[in-house]
Amino acid sequence: MAQPTRYPWDYFPDVLIHAPERLVKSHRDYAAAKAGDVSAAAQLVLDVISPDALDRMWRWFHRRSPILVSAHADESDGVNAIPEALAWSISAALEWHHEQGIVQWNKVFHTGADGFSRLRRQAIFSGVAQSGLNYVLVDDFIGQGGTLANLRGHILRQGGHVLGATALTGKDYSARLASTDEQIVELRSEHGHLEDWWRHRFGFGFECLTASETRYLCRTSSSERIVEQLEKTGC
Repeated sequence: MAQPTRYPWDYFPDVLIHAPERLVKSHRDYAAAKAGDVSAAAQLVLDVISPDALDRMWRWFHRRSPILVSAHADESDGVNAIPEALAWSISAALEWHHEQGIVQWNKVFHTGADGFSRLRRQAIFSGVAQSGLNYVLVDDFIGQGGTLANLRGHILRQGGHVLGATALTGKDYSARLASTDEQIVELRSEHGHLEDWWRHRFGFGFECLTASETRYLCRTSSSERIVEQLEKTGC
């Protein structure tokens, strides 16, 4: 089974979210954009992209010459077109380079999925990141944050640097990707005996989980339920 690459978080700024989930998902072009309609995705992004988020991106990252890379798949039909549309819009607005050669090669079916399904089906990326260059990650939605964590890991493994991330929409509490030390201590107190199993199953330890993933596991009633849910097949 292919495993993602992840690294501990250290410091990582909150994901910049452009618009409320309700506004994005009620937009007339959302369904078509999510299904791969490039024109619909471009119109959706044009209508809801946040000037404030763009301004903060400029202030936070511009002096380090960032490169935009989105969590998008290689296929052209039937694949969510929003991440690339957002990356193109940011690139045009801020005059930043947009790298298209890094792609997600597996399908994870995260839309509408529960937390265990998102954890079980990890996004895997391919493509070349340039050592020493600075990247800003782009996605359409921030939920548990695992896709962005895996995209970050793919870039770091090749010697690139990841400055931050942005998403068109998502939950406000999901913007914080880095788990706190206190969260990791709590998770290890509740389910620490699973960490070796976790490393074997996913290729990384609890210190590489996102804050939302850590919170989800801490709230799970038993370690047995975690293993049962993550070892499900055909889901």
